[in-house]
Amino acid sequence: MEKKSKAATFIGFAVKARKLRTGLNTVGTLKRAYLILLCRSASANSLDEAIKLKKKYNCKLIKSISADLCDYIYTDNVKIAAVTDKSLADAILNNKENDFIEIGQEIQNG
Repeated sequence: MEKKSKAATFIGFAVKARKLRTGLNTVGTLKRAYLILLCRSASANSLDEAIKLKKKYNCKLIKSISADLCDYIYTDNVKIAAVTDKSLADAILNNKENDFIEIGQEIQNG
């Protein structure tokens, strides 16, 4: 059995607790999001939309680098997801290690 990372475990908790919303349209209609997740296979247009959502919700945006997002949440064809719980979002960010990279620092700096 393959050992999952801590970030993957916290994403699983968010799915189980129904604190993770998937899909661009669903994420775009939320009132509040604390973290946006982007799949490593997302297109340039999806990246642009994710950056817009990052600015809208004033939250962090991370992109998976070790596996597709659908491998973490066990749903097919997911490119964008949002965590709607602050404590779970903080836990994912604190334990992202080598599975995710943060996107958007260069956008905030100019």
